[in-house]
Amino acid sequence: MKPQGVNRIVIAVKDLEKSKEFYSKLLGATFHDANGTGEPMGINVAISWDAGIELIAPIPGKNVFLEQLIEQNGEGIQAVVFEVDDADEARDMAESAEMNVLVPVDYSQEEIDQHLEGMFTKYKEYVLDSTAKCGYTVMLGQIEPK
Repeated sequence: MKPQGVNRIVIAVKDLEKSKEFYSKLLGATFHDANGTGEPMGINVAISWDAGIELIAPIPGKNVFLEQLIEQNGEGIQAVVFEVDDADEARDMAESAEMNVLVPVDYSQEEIDQHLEGMFTKYKEYVLDSTAKCGYTVMLGQIEPK
């Protein structure tokens, strides 16, 4: 497994639209609606692939954990997505380092087309239980553009 660098940072925000506007003005970032990827978890999602930013905002009443996290800590970096060339091998390495997988994500091409504008041929991520060790959530992603 070879690391490919940081793919993006995930920032927890209260107001998705205001945050999109802020980062668009600050960085010239272009955001893509990825709400379909977050709705099952009670979050709205917007991703700027060009700026390497993913914004997540709780859907009111649907994600109490994220609402409480923002209330206690304020808005800010929630996770870092490290891009890797082999997500499964990276997962195995993480588990050998005593970092358990919380959530595996492996989108079919149909899901990529529906939720991520068909931008990729592969989109596989592992969300690790890393907050206690790292202070943030580590995500390992094998993301292959078309």
